[in-house]
Amino acid sequence: MKSTSLRILAGLFVGVVAGALLAGSSGGLTALRIAQPVGKLWLDGLTMTVVPLVFSLLVSGVMSATAHASNGTIATRALLWFAVLLLAASLLSVAVTSLVLRASPLPQAAVALVASGGVGPAAPASADWLGGIVPTNVIRSAADTAMVPLVLFALLFGIAATRIESDLSQQIERTFRGIAQAMLMIVRWVLWLAPLGVLALGFGVGLRLGGGAAGVLAHYVMVVVAACLATTLLSYAAAMLFGRIGLSSFARAALPAQIIAVSTQSSLASLPAMVEASHPLGIAKSTGGIVIPLAVSLFRATSAGANVAVAIYLAHLHAVPLSVGTMIAGAIVAAAVSVAAVGLPAQVSFFAIIAPVCIAMGVPVVLLPLLLAIETLPDVFRTLGNVTADLAVARIVGRRLEPHAKRSQ
Repeated sequence: MKSTSLRILAGLFVGVVAGALLAGSSGGLTALRIAQPVGKLWLDGLTMTVVPLVFSLLVSGVMSATAHASNGTIATRALLWFAVLLLAASLLSVAVTSLVLRASPLPQAAVALVASGGVGPAAPASADWLGGIVPTNVIRSAADTAMVPLVLFALLFGIAATRIESDLSQQIERTFRGIAQAMLMIVRWVLWLAPLGVLALGFGVGLRLGGGAAGVLAHYVMVVVAACLATTLLSYAAAMLFGRIGLSSFARAALPAQIIAVSTQSSLASLPAMVEASHPLGIAKSTGGIVIPLAVSLFRATSAGANVAVAIYLAHLHAVPLSVGTMIAGAIVAAAVSVAAVGLPAQVSFFAIIAPVCIAMGVPVVLLPLLLAIETLPDVFRTLGNVTADLAVARIVGRRLEPHAKRSQ
């Protein structure tokens, strides 16, 4: 996957540089007429999988999480904390990203990007966004890419499917896993062409922004990293407040796993170090052995917050007005669809999980592939925050269920 990231980044670099060099020339405009439809076709290839992929992943993910919850009290408590912190991280990101963009507005060069962006889906007005949450026609919601009611229906459908006869429930889960796998295969085919598609989209950006493109992308990275760090701090606060552990004790216990997370950009690679942190965190290994693997599989609080930040940044970039209701709806969708990222490669999950958030907020997704090309740096902070949040929940759940376990001071 690292080689894929490098190929995509190379495509972005070549496209932006070529566009900047040809800016203002007749040859540049001729090349743009070729690049635009190529970029659009590639983007449409990704977009066409969003609804069936997210719906299938959500249904199967919710069914899996519900099965875990039925296996015991520890898993149930962990899942409840996952839900609380996912929503809290998403809402915190709304506030932090809005404040950061107010303190550090978009670079002036970013205005030129609006011309290269598509038209986003219409977001509901602030007065009626709540009324649009429950779908009156699920098929129409899917056809209109109305992500908020579609996500709600997928969550309810997944829960309901676990309450029917076991053989029928298993058939439903297998069916949706099969659909998800088929969609992922299509996504992998489309991503194989990612260097070409990103090059074509990047060419238009370079043609319009010239050398200012680097400044816009650097500003974007700064905003998303700020959102990731905010969620990381939220995890420390949750561990201290609800896990009743001192800041220095939690920080010392989490440090080895955090170092691995930063160096590998993989929560899975950090899993052994997180399990080893159970003792210094004052958690019985039996509890940590359940909660931590479950967290690595299902819980990505920082990623959910970062996805909200990406959507809000793109809204500012495209001058899409965001009401409070619209941002709350985006935060809810981000928290819910983060469950669908389980086991997905970074290149797949970036688009498949952020696009529904953007669509729910009425934000165009045409620039997402360009941001995918520079996701490596924000991904370091995503992984750091996810690992920290995993350990915070382990401490909270472990402390509540193991009252006599040794506690760090």
